[in-house]
Amino acid sequence: MRTGKLPENVWKRSVLRQINQTKREEVTVGAGIGENCAVFSFGDKEMTYMSLDTECWPGQDAARLAMHRSVNALAASGAEPMAVDFSVLLPEGTEEEDVRAMAAEAGRECGLLGIQAAGFHIKVIGEVNRPAVTAAGIGRQAAGGGRISMAGIKPGQDIVASKWIGLEGTYLLAVNREKELLERYPARLLKEVKEYDRFLSVIPEAATAVKSGVCAMYSVAEGGIFAALWEMAAEAGVGLEVDWKKIPIKQETVEICEFFEISPYELASGGCLLMTAERGYDLVRELEKKGIAASVIGKTTDNNDKVVIHGEERRFLEMPKPDELYKVFGQAQKSHEKTNGNKRSRMEEV
Repeated sequence: MRTGKLPENVWKRSVLRQINQTKREEVTVGAGIGENCAVFSFGDKEMTYMSLDTECWPGQDAARLAMHRSVNALAASGAEPMAVDFSVLLPEGTEEEDVRAMAAEAGRECGLLGIQAAGFHIKVIGEVNRPAVTAAGIGRQAAGGGRISMAGIKPGQDIVASKWIGLEGTYLLAVNREKELLERYPARLLKEVKEYDRFLSVIPEAATAVKSGVCAMYSVAEGGIFAALWEMAAEAGVGLEVDWKKIPIKQETVEICEFFEISPYELASGGCLLMTAERGYDLVRELEKKGIAASVIGKTTDNNDKVVIHGEERRFLEMPKPDELYKVFGQAQKSHEKTNGNKRSRMEEV
């Protein structure tokens, strides 16, 4: 099978049909396309939310990025993130200082967001070749508090995007492929990009949007803005028309994507939140009052066409493709394996 997330049609027939055998009344929202959170009801006062994300990128950022994705999904559902539980698989040869650095980064980020790291389970496994981290985010919402879901999307609503697309992917490329990039770009450009991690949380804009009449929210992640637009529209059963030129993107992202010959529109975009609203420009103004950049990029429609307009050209979105990062890091991993053969070292036991 191809790298990355399962294609939607494969997931529906080979996963969803197999797991939907048992239903319990406590599970108010379960698995579904576009549903990134499970919602549980154990009483009359609060609803419990859970979101899972698994990351397998090089470097020490996998835990932090997995945490952001799981917590962002909670915020996009209107929940208040409370805690996150980590499960980590590390390759043989990982040093203790690498473990400490990963845990410290994750703990620091949790502290900045005001959430607790409820657990950090780690195993060293010979069969993995880079860190694989699963983060389980847990949140809450008062019962009857108005869950934000794709059901809130109706034809004729404005589509709003916060901040910029491609932030997460650009950051990962700058951190992990810095040597190559410095052959073309100045150090100051990479220094700026390596600080993009400060934009990866969507909790601030989600909180503002909930108070400003947002109809639905969707946290952009793997597969980039094109995948998120497709998944959001498919789950809601609507079409959309988006103006290519209005999709917000930083010039540094354009430059780095050109260097690696990849598309920024199919690049990991954690930190960008898609929202729909009846009065999108009013929502943009409320976000800007909080210092959060946002743009109206299009509208939902009453058909199933998912269209991106670029001047006179109309491009129909296809089903989500593997994230562009796999092209870059997949090639690097194959080269690494060829160079190093079967050489391995074991992590010291203390």
